[in-house]
Amino acid sequence: MVSARRGRGGGVVRPRPSDVSSGSGGMAARVAVLVFCVAGIWSAYITQGVLQETLSTKRFGPEARRFEHLAFLNFAQNVVCFVWSFIMIKLWSGGSSSTGRAPLWKYWGVSVTNTIGPTMGIEALKYISYPAQVLAKSSKMIPVMLMGTLLYGVKYTFPEYICTFLVAGGVSSFALLKTSSKTIKKLANPNAPLGYTLCFLNLAFDGYTNSTQDLIKSRYPKTNPWDIMLGMNLWGTIYNAVIMFVAPLLFSNWPYANGFEAVRFCQENPEVAWDIFLFCLCGAVGQNFIFLTISRFGSLTNTTITTTRKFMSIVVSSVISGNPLSKEQWGSVLLVFAGLSLQIYLKWKRKKGRDHKE
Repeated sequence: MVSARRGRGGGVVRPRPSDVSSGSGGMAARVAVLVFCVAGIWSAYITQGVLQETLSTKRFGPEARRFEHLAFLNFAQNVVCFVWSFIMIKLWSGGSSSTGRAPLWKYWGVSVTNTIGPTMGIEALKYISYPAQVLAKSSKMIPVMLMGTLLYGVKYTFPEYICTFLVAGGVSSFALLKTSSKTIKKLANPNAPLGYTLCFLNLAFDGYTNSTQDLIKSRYPKTNPWDIMLGMNLWGTIYNAVIMFVAPLLFSNWPYANGFEAVRFCQENPEVAWDIFLFCLCGAVGQNFIFLTISRFGSLTNTTITTTRKFMSIVVSSVISGNPLSKEQWGSVLLVFAGLSLQIYLKWKRKKGRDHKE
């Protein structure tokens, strides 16, 4: 039983609903939502990873051809996420005013890097294995700290440098260790230096994209995640459509992915079209769960869930997709995630310190 409290003036203050719900029932509901978020993020993005790896390594049809136009996945993802965000905005905020929300034209600039970055990341799968790509893309802190130190003179703590050392050491050792011949045979054009370079460029572009999105959100405080998703994917769809469908008509020897050839390949191999659709749907659903996690539990919890998801993606790729890792490579993987876990702990400790002061 929750007892009434006395206010400053001596009157009785009735318990607030949050006081009542903070008991075992409220805690159980909160845990249930957290489990739901974890299950949603893990299932969506691990499945998406399996589909991404399948599309980049499998041979389709009687002629055993590869799906060479991996950048088409980003175009398809833009289209599906644009439609998805449009539907969600209509369902959840159709009657709300647009005042205080960022206009769509604000996203045209940042969408350039958001188009180039993911394209580089997915093209890297032609040159390195999926586990290697996941590890490389997990080292986002390295370019962030380098840019912060070199360009802005930011000083980091010793534990933060330890995190970076662990992650950098793990990624470097994994890259230098010999990859199994079974995994190499699956790659379209094995080229580790090029593959890792594309991943790190992807991280650099993503860093700019994320910081610019935060700036837009701060200038337009009523902008919600669906608004950002809509604006980014609208311009991403336009840019990719121009690159993949207009440019090939203007240049006979267009070196980039050709949208017409990608569509033709899907028509000849319906299995590919289905995998691409599921890939895009997983991305849209996964973003749903990420938004829910951040709104209910904060960005630190979301970072923890997505980090553990990346580790599980490597495990799934190794066990299910047939990309065997040596003991030394598993050691490199554990080194990277030890660094990421330490980084999460340091963030949690700082957050706890700020909450205590308040």
